[in-house]
Amino acid sequence: MGKPESPSSSEGEVITKEEAYNVTISDQRLLDLGYRPKFRREMSLFGVLGISFCSIGVLAGMSSALQTGLFSGGPLGLFWGWNICSFFMLLIAFSFAEICSAYPTMGGLYFWVCKMKPDVPILGFFTGWLYSMAMVFTGVANNLSVALYLSSMAEVGQGRSLTRLEIAAIAWAVNIFSGIVNTIGTKAIGHMSTLFVWWTLGGTVVLVTALLVKAPTMNSTDFVFTNVQNFTGWQSRGFVVLLGFLQAVYTLEGCETAAQVAEEAIRAEILAPLAVVGSIAGSWLIGLAYLLALLFAVQDIASVQSTTFAIPIAQLFYDAVGPRLSQMCLIVIMVSQVMAAITTFTASSRLFYALARDNAFPLKKQFMTLNRFQAPYWGVWTSVLIGCIISCAYIGSTIAFNAILSSAAISVMLSYLQPIMIRVFWPGSIQDFGPFRLGKWSWPVNFASFLFTIFVCVLFILPTAYPVDVLNMNYAIVAVGGLLVVITINWLWWGRHSFKGLVKTVMG
Repeated sequence: MGKPESPSSSEGEVITKEEAYNVTISDQRLLDLGYRPKFRREMSLFGVLGISFCSIGVLAGMSSALQTGLFSGGPLGLFWGWNICSFFMLLIAFSFAEICSAYPTMGGLYFWVCKMKPDVPILGFFTGWLYSMAMVFTGVANNLSVALYLSSMAEVGQGRSLTRLEIAAIAWAVNIFSGIVNTIGTKAIGHMSTLFVWWTLGGTVVLVTALLVKAPTMNSTDFVFTNVQNFTGWQSRGFVVLLGFLQAVYTLEGCETAAQVAEEAIRAEILAPLAVVGSIAGSWLIGLAYLLALLFAVQDIASVQSTTFAIPIAQLFYDAVGPRLSQMCLIVIMVSQVMAAITTFTASSRLFYALARDNAFPLKKQFMTLNRFQAPYWGVWTSVLIGCIISCAYIGSTIAFNAILSSAAISVMLSYLQPIMIRVFWPGSIQDFGPFRLGKWSWPVNFASFLFTIFVCVLFILPTAYPVDVLNMNYAIVAVGGLLVVITINWLWWGRHSFKGLVKTVMG
């Protein structure tokens, strides 16, 4: 068995005996899993929690996807959908936390699948590639959302609409900015994620206060909890309300991102699972407060539906708080969106590193190289490059671009399905549990998570408008199907020869 190296810290810093002990414990756990520590452990609980909070980005996610629920089910669907989906996403978080505590290493979902089902390497390969692409696509979606918020601010403040080329150019700039921040390394990401927690709390207070104080008229509780809206064309009221659930699921994806920085956290076997669960619990409560303020303050849903602003929630703020305050509110959300975009590239670059370490990704030496800031910069700038290429699609066709991005949310849920499925059908797949353990509740939690994940995956590919035509068709299944075909070809052509499972960097 390898021995942990001396605890490392940033040049010129002094660490206490307690910190040194905790680092040694964490590094030994990593060695027990077969990997030599290469990253400095510079993240505290607040930093790791902030990573998952950043990835979820409850203010930005809810704001960007609000129209999905507002037009499909209205206030009733949004309120009950948020609470029901938050509950089941919390169950998924508990499931992941138990696995993460046992295996506190980067790679997250991919590593868990490989570790729990080593006899089926294709399952780990597909999970790793599908999830890494989902992270990159999610980052691209976040970057474009930043551009759309800036476009909406230009419309509110100057009455000027940005062209597709200008919006794409802003998305490229945010892509590159995300790459620069991630290149600076772990400490910068840790500071940013800590800031994000406070930004989310403070931003929620600002947004909720502005909406409740400045709205010309306040809606009744009957409207907020029972009103149903339907702009979809579907006649089934129940189906329309279910479609609105997608907004909540889309917003709450990302709790597992804490696992991607587990090798950079002190006592990751404790902090990472706490961050996974805490990020969902906190987002549930923060999102509920923000959602209720939006529903009580919305002036005219039809106005939001017919808006000319680049992002519909800008119209809601414009009607409720006026042009000046709406600019401030959009800035609060946009900054949150920027930090969420940065975090997704943090996750994708670490995942590329983990895949390369196990020969599941080409150019192993390059993708495992760290710069002086302890950043896997090859993975960072690969994410940036892919993001810039995909952003080009927005110039030519918003339908093609949206099809690519819609595949991100379902790809994340399909990636969730793999470790949960293993825990359901092979409950003895974890031999050595970590300090976070569900005990007798483990199988019921995993089974409920399994059913909900399947339900959401089906819901994500159903048509959201009727009658279905070329313009309103849900192309998610086409995009995901195409991605799975590419991964399958990659496996048959290269992966099955190169990837045999997890590759230890230290021998026991």
